[in-house]
Amino acid sequence: MEKQKNAVGRRKEAVTRVFISKGTGNITVNDKNYKEYFALPYLQNQVEAPLKTIESLDKFDVVINASGGGVKGQAEAAKLGIARVLLEINPEYRPALKAAGHLKRDPRGVERKKFGHKKARRSYQFSKR
Repeated sequence: MEKQKNAVGRRKEAVTRVFISKGTGNITVNDKNYKEYFALPYLQNQVEAPLKTIESLDKFDVVINASGGGVKGQAEAAKLGIARVLLEINPEYRPALKAAGHLKRDPRGVERKKFGHKKARRSYQFSKR
């Protein structure tokens, strides 16, 4: 493997740039440990998931630059970015990552507001009189 590989992950409005190099298993998000940045265990598991799938949680150092969206969107964007970078490192990881669903880009986003409505689908209250 070369010095460093990188990929981009996206989810809702969140965008993450993921950089991976050989190392001891340090995961850093915006210059903080990922357990500090993602306080909830569910979000920490999202970030670790691709590395756990290929059983190499302690073989790589991961640096993530996250921006936009909320913490949940950023965690899921990081998951996709890590999975994509692992594919660049070794294409043989593809069947395992694909079976676990880590290579899917979740296309759901916020629906736009329509005119004549309060929100995307919510109408103004009807008044007969």
